Amino acid sequence: MGCTAGPALATPAHAAARPAPAPAPRATRPLLLGTYTSEAGGGTGIGTAAYDTATGAITPGPVITGVDNPSYLALHPSGSTVYAVAEQDPGAVTAVRLTPDGTYEVLGSRPTGGSGTTHLSVHPSGRRLLSADYGSGSVAVHPIAEDGSLGERADLVTHSSPPPGPGQGGPHAHQIVTAPDGGHVLAVDLGTDTVYTYTLNESAGTLTEVSRAALAPGSGPRHLAFHPDGRSAYLACELDNTLVVCAYDPATGALTPGPGQSTGTGSGTSYPAQPVVTGDGAYVYLANRGPNSLTRYAVEEDGPAVRLLDTVPVGGDWPRQLALSPDSSLLFAANQRSSTVTVFRVGPDGSLTALGDPFPSPVAVCALPLP
Repeated sequence: MGCTAGPALATPAHAAARPAPAPAPRATRPLLLGTYTSEAGGGTGIGTAAYDTATGAITPGPVITGVDNPSYLALHPSGSTVYAVAEQDPGAVTAVRLTPDGTYEVLGSRPTGGSGTTHLSVHPSGRRLLSADYGSGSVAVHPIAEDGSLGERADLVTHSSPPPGPGQGGPHAHQIVTAPDGGHVLAVDLGTDTVYTYTLNESAGTLTEVSRAALAPGSGPRHLAFHPDGRSAYLACELDNTLVVCAYDPATGALTPGPGQSTGTGSGTSYPAQPVVTGDGAYVYLANRGPNSLTRYAVEEDGPAVRLLDTVPVGGDWPRQLALSPDSSLLFAANQRSSTVTVFRVGPDGSLTALGDPFPSPVAVCALPLP
């Protein structure tokens, strides 16, 4: 198949040839990568990279060394400090200052008082760091100084009741987040099949329990994500292969679980890991480690219901964590066993399109795209 050129057009003698316009530069944004430094084939600290906001292509950068087992990362609201767990025994949390020119400074670590620190988040005030210890089933609070560094632990709460779920052996706090209302802190415990709601005394840095949500025995709740309206949350249950849609009351902090929803992964244990919600609240995505897939749900009734759409291959092995870019146009999956990060374009209809080849990253267990 060919084409035929038309007659050439004469150029007036006085007309200067115009140079072709330069292509607009593509924007790149920073990407931080968590790993295990104590695992064979693992990393040597927090990986740094840049991602192309148009194509999703990832370019590697230097490693932030001097940070042990940074398996989960969280950014301060100011954007100037990142915090990492030290998933080990004893557990700890570490602060790292970031600068616009790409340099960094490790500001030091503080013990959490528990073991196997697996998750952390920054309170919206920017004054407190919240962390969850999987091994000891405890949650901790640390003060954050003006320079982003951490002070000594202000509080430690261990989940002593209800009794552990079937075969769990003990409490296993897996996540701690602040609800969108800003007034309540929720801790998800896989071992006790419970989500605990606390109020945080911002002056003293202490937690006071105000509510509990009981999940099905043996369901193993792991991570939840809130709908943008703050009245619904989507909870991944690791052991019974479900996504539970929960109603949330901002006035009381009470979380009310609904029935478990299918992950669409068929028989067998799919080990769902983490849900994420698009910024417009229209879609929920869930990582399934067993079948190495992503489940897509459409959000209905403006939050309190989801409809299973389908599952798509994640393109890696054991997707432990998902993250959306700040504008929800890209989805990143950190694949632990294949040591890769895969990137997907999020379509207006919630579709996921794989972009490029998987990016190699040692024992990738967390991806944090920065604004």
